Amino acid sequence: MTGIPDDYSLEIHPASAPDYMPVPQMLELQLGRLRATVRRAYQHVELYHQRMDERNVSPEDIRTLDDVARLPFTVKVDLRDSYPFGLFASPLEEVVRLHASSGTTGKPIVVAYTQQDLGVWTDAMTRTLAACGLGRGDIIQNAYGYGLFTGGLGAHYGAEALGATVIPISGGNTDRQIMVMKDFRVTAICCTPTYFLHLLDRAAEMGVDVRELPLRVGVFGAEPWSDSLRRHIETAGGIKAYDIYGLTEITGPGVGSECRCQVGLHVFEDHFYPEIIDPDTERPVPEGEEGELVVTTLSKHAMPMLRYRTRDISAFVPGSCPCGRTLRRIKRISRRSDDMFIIRGVNVFPSQVESALLAVEGALPHYQIILTREEGLDQMEVHVEVTPAVSSDKVGALENLHNKLAQSLNQTLGLRVAVRLVAPQTLKRSEGKAQRLIDRRNLDQ
Repeated sequence: MTGIPDDYSLEIHPASAPDYMPVPQMLELQLGRLRATVRRAYQHVELYHQRMDERNVSPEDIRTLDDVARLPFTVKVDLRDSYPFGLFASPLEEVVRLHASSGTTGKPIVVAYTQQDLGVWTDAMTRTLAACGLGRGDIIQNAYGYGLFTGGLGAHYGAEALGATVIPISGGNTDRQIMVMKDFRVTAICCTPTYFLHLLDRAAEMGVDVRELPLRVGVFGAEPWSDSLRRHIETAGGIKAYDIYGLTEITGPGVGSECRCQVGLHVFEDHFYPEIIDPDTERPVPEGEEGELVVTTLSKHAMPMLRYRTRDISAFVPGSCPCGRTLRRIKRISRRSDDMFIIRGVNVFPSQVESALLAVEGALPHYQIILTREEGLDQMEVHVEVTPAVSSDKVGALENLHNKLAQSLNQTLGLRVAVRLVAPQTLKRSEGKAQRLIDRRNLDQ
């Protein structure tokens, strides 16, 4: 889609007013908030005070938005090293909520919110859902996880502020999800794209055709996903699938969102200042060129983030959006720099594998990448579920599909990899973020 949808409504939710702010006014607002944020971080967070002193930079040196480049970067290990409260700029008596990552790779990342921070987060998520065409009268099934994960509560408060009816069902219990979707006449669902795929599969097993339900919008985030997967979801689910962006370290969901034109994610840059840099040189890249997304919070009190390196690969989308929003847009994030793995000298991203598989008819969007090491040489095997029609066909269909998938992967990756076809419903489903990559190389040494 490259323009305004036929059913696009000119009605603007009041919370979306900042999305249409004149650019000079936005720049002035950003600079004022950036200077205040830098001052707060310098005065109240020892890490930033020390790093700015090392760079011989003071808050008074931030006179233009270009001066953001003088500030130090923040990376994920900084949050782990400062666990649990080392990056807080507010005393605990002003902190009204804590969230945290799972901590599967070490100490969890802890983030804090003042009451004002929660108001900013709610505002951003209200604007996110409004951009996806939702509003009062919609019934939103929120299947993001509640608890320490930011997704559930972030979407919940935004949907309530929007004036929609919220079903706080959280993740899991798929049969109940489908029952609620059907009986409550749900019009929108919030979850990861891979969990929605699981819902579609289970609904088909239960004899429920999701395309015949009132469901019309999916608000999907928390994991990278390709345009090929979006097309599959929209066709199989009979919905419009919108991508949203956020990360725990910044606020949670609500940093950016697609609008109904689906031509890039609008960054709510009155709260979150974006940069795209070359990850190697750490310098800005030209508009339209891919690089690493860096975000500075402009409104966060409890835990301001200066130039946080997200490791997400994106690019600024040139030009203006047909929707009329003046916010800058970034390309949909389908890969992360730290998702990359190397097989026999070739750089590979899971998103490339997904695109190659979905380009071949007969393959389902359920796959796993298995990495092993044999006699010191890295090996890659892709397990792919096939459609029931192909699975039951005994006249060469499986062999034909296998050859097409191997060829598509070879052309996309520039690498010959093994392909194993498996029956439908064979691979383990995820109720959150899907585990696409299983790296057994260290175990196999």
